[in-house]
Amino acid sequence: MDAIEKAIRNAFEKGNADDRAFRERVYRSAFAALDRALQANPNVTVEVAIKRRKAVQAKITEIESEFLPAVPDVAAPTDSLETAPAVEPPAETETEAEPVPSPDVVVDGPAQPPESDAPRSRVLPVVPDIMPDAPVAEVPVIDMGASAPTEADVETDDAEVTPDRDDRRARRRRLPLTAIFLGVTLLAAAGIGLYFANQTGVFKSATELDTAPPEVPPTVDGDDFTPDDTASPPKQGEEDQARDWINVFSPGDPTQVNAPSDAKADVVQDESGSFLRIRSGASGSAISFDVGQGVLERIAGKHATFDIIARSEEGQETQISVDCNFGELGDCGRKRYAVGRERNEYLFDVRLPDKRPGAAGTIAINSDFDKQGKSVDIYEIRVSVLP
Repeated sequence: MDAIEKAIRNAFEKGNADDRAFRERVYRSAFAALDRALQANPNVTVEVAIKRRKAVQAKITEIESEFLPAVPDVAAPTDSLETAPAVEPPAETETEAEPVPSPDVVVDGPAQPPESDAPRSRVLPVVPDIMPDAPVAEVPVIDMGASAPTEADVETDDAEVTPDRDDRRARRRRLPLTAIFLGVTLLAAAGIGLYFANQTGVFKSATELDTAPPEVPPTVDGDDFTPDDTASPPKQGEEDQARDWINVFSPGDPTQVNAPSDAKADVVQDESGSFLRIRSGASGSAISFDVGQGVLERIAGKHATFDIIARSEEGQETQISVDCNFGELGDCGRKRYAVGRERNEYLFDVRLPDKRPGAAGTIAINSDFDKQGKSVDIYEIRVSVLP
């Protein structure tokens, strides 16, 4: 006897088992207890719960069949019916006998012919849907805890639904393979994109993209050095008017000028004033201007600024070079200037030692450093001492 049957029969012992209404209440209580047991076990699947309900219903049908009255034998041999003498029915009495109550029998579907000629003594009932919606009152409580699905039952039910689980496992196995394939495809696409981006120079800087041969920076020779403070000579009129300028050369005294044989120095005058037009020879010889000893004595030991006011010949821009020789006071180094058509001032600074000069000095100017025979107009050469 299994736990379900035992629980139902124990409940029958607490009441009148012959009362059909009582039995139905017991059955409903059994279904309610089964529902509580199934809900208390979270591991029970829907398929297992359905199978348990059907098992309880089958057991109730089997138990209920015991309470049905026996059916008398109704099958009789055909020959006996043919040879039996006719029996007249008894005369009806004036008063009709009370009808005998017949058992309430419900037959599930049309009756099937028996496999043998033996008469059937019982008819199995069909239990109606008696699963309760609410607890049934006045019925012994049925404990279905013992009838809850055991591990063996769960394993059996699991075995019966194995095909569904196998399908789920197969789908789970297919999903990782799909994810792996998709991931590998995305990684390959990203790698190809990075490769082409690198080949096209997307990640390269402007310096790396510049494949032109490097430009050779211009070099400056030692004799072409120009101090930074003379790189941009101020324009005419921008000098400090408060300076005390000392005249070194003016066109009114050309005796202070010495020109080599292949060079020229001529005093010229136009609307801009008087100036000395000098032109160096083909050998690149320079025209020298005397710096008096008295001038050197005044600037000895001080920071002096020399100013050459000049312009190039009309339409011929040229480059001039300037050299100094101050005797005991040293020199100024070679200076180079680009002289244009406009009259301008070209300055350079010299820090002289604190010595007494023994003689006059000179300032030599080459009118065309490129030796193309270009001339330069010299308006004035002067010097001042910085405070």
